[in-house]
Amino acid sequence: MIRMLAAFFVICSSSGFVMQQAAPPSPNPLLRHYREGEKLTYHMKGINEAWHYEIQADGVVKKDSAGTYSEEYRWSHLISDGQETALTPANQDLRQEVTLDPNHNPTFPNLSKVGPQIIGPSTDLVTFYTDLWLTTKIGKLVHAGDHFYFKRSTPNSWADGSYVSLGEDSIDFDFMLEEVSPSDNTATLLVRHVPPEKPEIRLPADWMHKPVADTANNWVEVRRAKDGKYLAAVGKESFAVEMKISLKDGKILSGSIDNPVDTVERECEDAALTHCGDPKPHHIHRQIEMLLMQ
Repeated sequence: MIRMLAAFFVICSSSGFVMQQAAPPSPNPLLRHYREGEKLTYHMKGINEAWHYEIQADGVVKKDSAGTYSEEYRWSHLISDGQETALTPANQDLRQEVTLDPNHNPTFPNLSKVGPQIIGPSTDLVTFYTDLWLTTKIGKLVHAGDHFYFKRSTPNSWADGSYVSLGEDSIDFDFMLEEVSPSDNTATLLVRHVPPEKPEIRLPADWMHKPVADTANNWVEVRRAKDGKYLAAVGKESFAVEMKISLKDGKILSGSIDNPVDTVERECEDAALTHCGDPKPHHIHRQIEMLLMQ
């Protein structure tokens, strides 16, 4: 459940922030130029600890009554650990909306309707799109080397109230336009999601305050185990999102996500997490690649 939140908190809170900024400089090289009815197909590959998968997203550009644009995707062709795997009917029927139109507010998929097969791919797709949406909305990246840091320490939750009783992280954004290449009409954007100086996640037990890595802990999760015990973990999360973008129309041509999480886990007898076993280090590493096929 680590990755469902980054895009969500940007959507919920950052849009209000960027609305207050000065008008973006002109021209904005990363601005998306939409054509209604245009079709796009992305191929996504992922490694999530021991799980390796590939999946396809087919989308079409839609225009609403207000004249703003979005892209609607459906998922198919799942290959899980080297085996072709049929999507459930609910996942086959799912239609996911994303947007790069700065005048159209992003949305987050209803995870209650997203099966486990595509929770990772669907939230990663949102991360790619929302990072670029926020970049163009802010409008501060125009020339190669331009840089912008966005402080956002308020925590984001993925707790579901049943299996995950507490799940939060706290992330700031570090944007950089790495390269603008007129020769192939592309730009390369890097968005680093980094721990804030003072993360605001809730840490219900004293032992959770000790830093696991080289920063204050910015990630916490408490899960209920089948035997009535609790599995509690805390640590550092960061990730880097890199995208190659077309300067012709603002499409995402390719993208990658590198998402390490360093944690310690303890099995606890009580909900207060005061009677726990010895801490066990747990390193989580997710790597995602996405490529525009057409």
